[in-house]
Amino acid sequence: MTDAHPTRTPTAIDAVADSYVERAAALDPLTATAIGLAGYDHLMTDLSPAGREAQADLDRATLRELGALEPADDVDRVTLAAMRERLGLALELHDAAEDLADLNNIASPLQGLRDVFDIMPTGTVEAWENVAARLNLLPGAIDGYVAALREAADRGNVAAVRQVREGVAQARELAGAGSFFTSLVSGPEAAAVLDDSAACSLVRKELEHGAAAAREAYGRLADFLERDLAPRAPEADAVGRERYARFSRAFLGAEVDLEETYAWGLDELARVVAEQTAVAREIAGPGATVEDAVARLDADPRYQLHGTDALRAWMQETADQAVADLHGAHFDIPEPVRTIECMIAPTQTGGIYYTPPSDDFSRPGRMWWSVPPEVTTFSTWREKTTVFHEGVPGHHLQAGAAVVERHTLNRWRRLMCWVSGHGEGWALYAERLMDELGYLDDPGDRLGMLDAQRMRAARVVFDIGVHLGLPAPAEWGGGTWDAQKAWPFLKANVNMAEGFVRFEYTRYLGWPGQAPSYKVGQRLWEQAREDARLAARARGEDLDVRAFHARALALGSVGLDVMRDALA
Repeated sequence: MTDAHPTRTPTAIDAVADSYVERAAALDPLTATAIGLAGYDHLMTDLSPAGREAQADLDRATLRELGALEPADDVDRVTLAAMRERLGLALELHDAAEDLADLNNIASPLQGLRDVFDIMPTGTVEAWENVAARLNLLPGAIDGYVAALREAADRGNVAAVRQVREGVAQARELAGAGSFFTSLVSGPEAAAVLDDSAACSLVRKELEHGAAAAREAYGRLADFLERDLAPRAPEADAVGRERYARFSRAFLGAEVDLEETYAWGLDELARVVAEQTAVAREIAGPGATVEDAVARLDADPRYQLHGTDALRAWMQETADQAVADLHGAHFDIPEPVRTIECMIAPTQTGGIYYTPPSDDFSRPGRMWWSVPPEVTTFSTWREKTTVFHEGVPGHHLQAGAAVVERHTLNRWRRLMCWVSGHGEGWALYAERLMDELGYLDDPGDRLGMLDAQRMRAARVVFDIGVHLGLPAPAEWGGGTWDAQKAWPFLKANVNMAEGFVRFEYTRYLGWPGQAPSYKVGQRLWEQAREDARLAARARGEDLDVRAFHARALALGSVGLDVMRDALA
């Protein structure tokens, strides 16, 4: 990852991949905005069954085009393997109506239709025209989403009632008087751009009309979920083996033995707890428990931040320092990637996430913290590892390294292909890497990193155990896992305020296969590094870890099986 490279001549496979990006962006303008493609911000995704079928038609046609081509080089070979894996799996999900039934508490169209406005440009009158246009198209998207959920239900695929009820609550909030949409169009960002001219007055009217229409549409969605979908929704949260295996492959880009992975999760959790206990005794003395250490750290003013302004400033300072320290020492960070923005999200759900830079880096990569209203004090010992996870060397370096590779990679590889196990696995791997590099030598910060590792290991056990109904350890009730047993297990292994834990609990139950992709992805990244070390040893060499990281990240976010083969 350097700033100057020879430019690779694009191939026929690159042309198919680039064409796919344009055609997919036209079908799904929300994704186009998310990945930073200009020209789509005034448009809206068709979430209806017809819209989903149009996307499936594009995937089928693209696979046919690729089937007639031979790779010209190693870059092509990876592109071909990655597109076949991603598009083929998307079609499997479509055939099972999973795209139509998509509803959960964190990452379904219910949230996506609202969340896209967080990342839309707002610095010009033209940008606010785009916001107004998209707001006024949102009711049609909601109607299409309702039609999709209804068709999926007719085909026997309905989210668990827990997710439907959470959807009702979120939709009611967005429909209410204090809706995000009201604050969006009447807030200081709009006021700073839209003056008293006639043209701006028209834009303001369109914004107000769009906000009202969006609130009304979310009210309709809430009514549908409550009156029509909830009575058809199953009580059971578990999705079963067949569906879970498909979701697992979607999130990992790899096929794993689920029983072996569950058993490994139990072992990994025990290992991390033992490591955490040892650090706790460094902090709080011989015989101390993790809880004793946490209490001491939480009472220590050196680790305390008060209010979201202080949290954002600390995030930014920590992220900037990591970039400055790591560039030129452990990574070659391209100049555009050396900028990251740390943000407090407008939502208050408890999530922490990253949004990548736009194609031209006019929108930088951003780290977002969605803080529940009752959470006002933050402990830096808990959160330093999260800054490394979301920033550098985590998601920001990973995503930015792909975007900047325009001399080698087509746009699908750079911008559109994202595999959770690759991305979240790398970010969790990055947390451990920062420990290796000495950035978590403070026992409090190290306990925080282990706390994050413990939570991710517990999620492997929780997610696979509940959704497959696997045997639960005796200490958690024995028998088979279910949502009731999983709640005390999660509370015991996630050291967060209860609002955060409750949000995470609902997330795992409604987004099967995603939560384990962090820890399982980390495991597969570590295996790839060990494979590279053994290969170097066979050549009589030591592994150049910096070169390994550069080579792996330059592939972009491909499925982990594809990455393993490419690095072999």
